[in-house]
Amino acid sequence: MSITIRPASEADIPALAAIWNPIIRDTTIIFSDEEKTPDDIAAMIASRPAFLVAEVEGTVAGLATYGQFRPSNGYRAAMEHTVLIAPEAKARGLGRALMAAIEADAKGRGFHVMLGVVSHENAAGIAFHRAVGYRETGRLTETGQKFGRWLDAVVLQKIL
Repeated sequence: MSITIRPASEADIPALAAIWNPIIRDTTIIFSDEEKTPDDIAAMIASRPAFLVAEVEGTVAGLATYGQFRPSNGYRAAMEHTVLIAPEAKARGLGRALMAAIEADAKGRGFHVMLGVVSHENAAGIAFHRAVGYRETGRLTETGQKFGRWLDAVVLQKIL
């Protein structure tokens, strides 16, 4: 299996929406219920320090991006990431490859810490973060709401 990690382009937007929107629509992995429009994704590609895709044999199968954790300049060295993999491409190393690529990019730009904020219901996401060196540093109890339920946000971080 051939995995390629590369910067996202506008041509990737339909594939990115096809990965992202079912996760938004059908799971509590992402608390929001607002699906990503092509314009939303294009704006993120243009504005983020890095927005990467993973291709498996020429097909976009995952994405990773990051941006500043909070808007205050006191957080200018703290980044929060998103890593999403298409269901049919999980357990093939794409998440690890994407995470390594965005961490290297962030470190190369002088950022100090990478954060993942993961739904407490996403056991696989929490386990993934731990497996790649993140440690749980907090839990924001009943911070999110989706499908009529309160959800906890688990904060995981790694010093770069």
